Amino acid sequence: MSKVGNHLELLQCLYLVQIKLDGVTSELAPDNEMFMARLLFVLLLVVLGAPVYFLFFKSPPSAPEIDLDEWWGPDQLKTKQDTSIKPFKIKFDETMIKDLKDRLKSHRPYIPPLEGVGFEYGFNSKQMNSWVKYWAEEYPFAAREQLFNKYPQFKTNIQGLDIHFIRVKPEVPAGVQTVPLLLLHGWPGSVREFDAAIPLLTAVSKDRDFALELIVPSLPGYGFSSPAVRPGLGADKMAVVFRNLMHRLGFKKFYVQGGDWGGIITGNMATLFPQDVLGYHSNIVFSMTPRTTLIQILGSIYPPLVVSSDLADRMYPLSQKFSYLVEEMGYLHIQSTKPDTVGVALTDSPSGLLAYILEKFSTWTKPEYKLLADGGLYSKFTKEQLIDNLMMYWATNSITTSMRLYSETFNKRYTGLKLDEVPTPVPTWLLQAKNEISYLPGWIVKSKYVNLINETIVNDGGHFFAMEMPKFFAEDVLKAIGEFRKWHKQNNIKTEL
Repeated sequence: MSKVGNHLELLQCLYLVQIKLDGVTSELAPDNEMFMARLLFVLLLVVLGAPVYFLFFKSPPSAPEIDLDEWWGPDQLKTKQDTSIKPFKIKFDETMIKDLKDRLKSHRPYIPPLEGVGFEYGFNSKQMNSWVKYWAEEYPFAAREQLFNKYPQFKTNIQGLDIHFIRVKPEVPAGVQTVPLLLLHGWPGSVREFDAAIPLLTAVSKDRDFALELIVPSLPGYGFSSPAVRPGLGADKMAVVFRNLMHRLGFKKFYVQGGDWGGIITGNMATLFPQDVLGYHSNIVFSMTPRTTLIQILGSIYPPLVVSSDLADRMYPLSQKFSYLVEEMGYLHIQSTKPDTVGVALTDSPSGLLAYILEKFSTWTKPEYKLLADGGLYSKFTKEQLIDNLMMYWATNSITTSMRLYSETFNKRYTGLKLDEVPTPVPTWLLQAKNEISYLPGWIVKSKYVNLINETIVNDGGHFFAMEMPKFFAEDVLKAIGEFRKWHKQNNIKTEL
């Protein structure tokens, strides 16, 4: 957005505020009250004028320099790098299964919940016995192992890290182009989130002149991807790893999609590698800029300044939204500061891991589920699906290393890069679910993603959208990529893959 556009945007906001003040004070009738209201408004402009001007009209930062070869693995591997791509299969070994069952069966008695509560205090301990019994005695390990291996999987070493990924390439008829899509999960999810969406995304249709080849990796330190051995592997550094993965696979240009950490990492890829990323689809909108914060605060005075009335409840009242964030973000503070401490407990206790992760699948799917005794976990998911996801953490002993991503990203180094403020030309498409933790109107997002093509507003769904509503998710992603391709043609941008 140009500086002139920003000026007009701010003036419009201020004009609307004054109209609102006029409307409010006119009901009070006395002239002195009108005068005082106008005086208060002028004083507000004087007090906020300088910082507002600074936040809205300063030149945006540039993208930082990037080290494409930064090494995250053991030093001894650096001299004998293996760039091969090897087939991989998941194997639940009998020793691991026996140990897991023994731990599940030998837990101490759970402390009873308070009377009349659901999930307000966290995972309801009355629900624990049924879940633990299922995992230890009924979960079909062999059958689920086969399901885990339904799609072709591989490993390759990128910057010292063995990266695990699913790769699905459809068979296409003549005249249909295969285009690559990198699909990234977040925490506490895994590649299992996309299981039902994969066949929908890779389906060939007579209505499309393209079909998707999917690359679905486990994030470093998650599942079957190895973790860094030294500090610093934040979301921006993971963006480099996945750019290098796509290049390793022969894709110089590609599309990206992500939610949660996956959305942040793919957003960083679009910012750092706009020449490589052909389009960015995300089902989470996240911004930590002072400008965004100021707009949200101004909107709390008069929401129509910021958001349409039918969506205002997704942002306001701020007191309610901040209260919800305080209630739900305790985990984030722990994992951003002391991930290894909580990791000890979760690594040692599978029932603890179950409670810690499944509680997120309850309240992040729909906030009201916390009022239910079973947390609403059966509303959108099956027990098999949820335990499958737990197995990605338990079988690989990766819960501690997964949580380190928070401490490696929510820190001075990462925030100092100001990546949320770097304008990104990559065509962008947002999917904003009703119950996602955050919501931002498209016009705010457009100051960052200047070629925002569309935002799909959904009156259902939550944080784990691809797992909750795979058909809707796949259709939206395919529609977005179709529009990205049209956008490239209209703007005469080369998209050779």
